[in-house]
Amino acid sequence: MKYVGVDIGGTNLKAGLVDESGTLLATQKMKVASIVDREGLAWTVASLVQELAKAANIPVSDVASVGVGVPGTVDIRAGSIAYTCNLPLRDVPLRKLFHKYLNIPLYIENDANCAALAETVAGGAMGCRNMILITLGTGVGGGIVADGQLLEGVGGTGAEVGHTVLVLDGEDCTCGRKGCWEAYASATALIRQGKRAAAAQPESLLAGYGEGLTGKDVFDAAAAGDAAAQAVVDRYCVYVAAGITDLVNILGPEKVLIGGGISRQGERLLAPIRAYVAANCFGGHDRTPPVIECARLGNEAGIIGAAAL
Repeated sequence: MKYVGVDIGGTNLKAGLVDESGTLLATQKMKVASIVDREGLAWTVASLVQELAKAANIPVSDVASVGVGVPGTVDIRAGSIAYTCNLPLRDVPLRKLFHKYLNIPLYIENDANCAALAETVAGGAMGCRNMILITLGTGVGGGIVADGQLLEGVGGTGAEVGHTVLVLDGEDCTCGRKGCWEAYASATALIRQGKRAAAAQPESLLAGYGEGLTGKDVFDAAAAGDAAAQAVVDRYCVYVAAGITDLVNILGPEKVLIGGGISRQGERLLAPIRAYVAANCFGGHDRTPPVIECARLGNEAGIIGAAAL
């Protein structure tokens, strides 16, 4: 049998047809901005299922089920989107609306949970029964697998790791609180930190990037020997590592995988994080810290994980 995974992001909606081994057979992509209401979302998902089946030259009846990953809170049992931070989607009974077009089972889950599931099925955490996936992008997302099962919380509200407080009364967060981990460890936060450093030290390479500064630019400037950029990178890695250390102390995972755009920095990001976690997790040098690596599935994780639901 085949399965369809749909990954609804802040900018793009991606869908893929996946086989039982987690291999992508066909993909489709479109802009989320073209979806204007809940009915349009349901119709779009149904249309994508049909297009993917056609692209793979199989009948729609060969699609066993559809999984949808959403950046926010979902009602898993009802198959509804409850709330999203960055999309105008509230209280959308997606399963019910989808069944007006196709009579195929539909499952729904938080997008970071989908990515975590994907890594355990076909990625860097295969064989792990206890793992954490952290995504460093526009925000900080998290997916947790505990004893082989997604940790979902009541009504699918769990694993919002980016909205744990790192600095009391600190930076404003999009969720309405102050000092959230996301406000210090996201790519958005890194860019803000870089721009502040550029303003304070106009001789820095960071100042040359102007308003278009990216997280990659900050790391690149540090690699080129810019002291101000290196200070930003060093502090940013501490912010990321401090949050991971808290999660390690609470959950005791076998592996922590880091995904999102910032993870492309590889060892420049991972090495200082590993050192901090090893030195600061409970038990210190008497404890073997978890393996900390980059997630492997990249932009395909959301699709594969949604299909794996």
